[in-house]
Amino acid sequence: MHVVLPGDIDDPATPSGGNHYDRRVCAGLADAGWRVHEHPVPGDWPTPGPAARADLAALPDGAVVLLDGLVASVTPQELEAQADRLRLVVLVHMPRDDAAEARALAAATAVVATSEWTRRRLIDRYGLPADRVHVAVPGVDPAPPAAGTAAGTALLCVAAVAPHKGHDVLLAALAAVAALPWRCACVGTLTRDPAHVRRLRRQADGSGLTGRVELLGPRTGPDLAAAYAAADLLVLASRGETYGMVVTEALARGIPVLATDVGGVPEALGHTPDGVRPGLLVPPDDPAALAGALRAWLGDVGLRERLRRAARARRPALTDWSTTSTILAAVLKGAAT
Repeated sequence: MHVVLPGDIDDPATPSGGNHYDRRVCAGLADAGWRVHEHPVPGDWPTPGPAARADLAALPDGAVVLLDGLVASVTPQELEAQADRLRLVVLVHMPRDDAAEARALAAATAVVATSEWTRRRLIDRYGLPADRVHVAVPGVDPAPPAAGTAAGTALLCVAAVAPHKGHDVLLAALAAVAALPWRCACVGTLTRDPAHVRRLRRQADGSGLTGRVELLGPRTGPDLAAAYAAADLLVLASRGETYGMVVTEALARGIPVLATDVGGVPEALGHTPDGVRPGLLVPPDDPAALAGALRAWLGDVGLRERLRRAARARRPALTDWSTTSTILAAVLKGAAT
């Protein structure tokens, strides 16, 4: 099989959930016996410009081709031209909701979404046949539980520092609870939108948060694991998420989550077997609601303990990466027949 990927998939300066997903499923398919041929497409992802092209014409007739949705949605003409001779499967991490994506998905033999929320959105938005759109949620690796602290003051945000991740909302909420003890580490690439990063730094300075909020840049591997291990609460103020892989990464360590109620986040957060959410959900773009939830977390030891118990109880039910790869392999086999 052939996999068409963004060219920055392995760039440590720009880690993303989509790139991590792609890398893990490529490895999982190879481990399962697939011959995986990777075709990275150069470009300034996620907005690569008009020069980005998936060269599908060079692939052999009948080949099964898995395309990252970022690439597919900016080269729909390439998919349309090859749809009759290739078996095209598009993996959608984040819907673009535009005409180019509609054309690309219409040309595909099958579509894979990374959450049930995304699947419903694609079907509703583009009128795709339901039996052509599948779900393979991201997996998560087992991890030792974070120790946590009694006061719960170590806050962690793991997200690229870009407008859609809502760091400005998070800073406004933190300013509203500045009288309480806390520190917030923000892990995520700082190069997506440098002007936005500068605005955030000015916002933090103007709100008196300098020294309490740290924009640490990207972390991967042991450094990212160490950031989770030191955290009491994951905070995610996104304006949109198709799933929220950082949510399950936190839950894998028994860390409760405070996040916005958007997209696939409720799906990722899930419930314990007895129906308890291992975290709190608030509306997006609502600093007051986020501040209220932070105030509750920091001020109520009983709430902290209940959410920590729920986060630990959620761990055994989390999807692992082998399950994700198995689901994707079944879709690829179906496309090949």
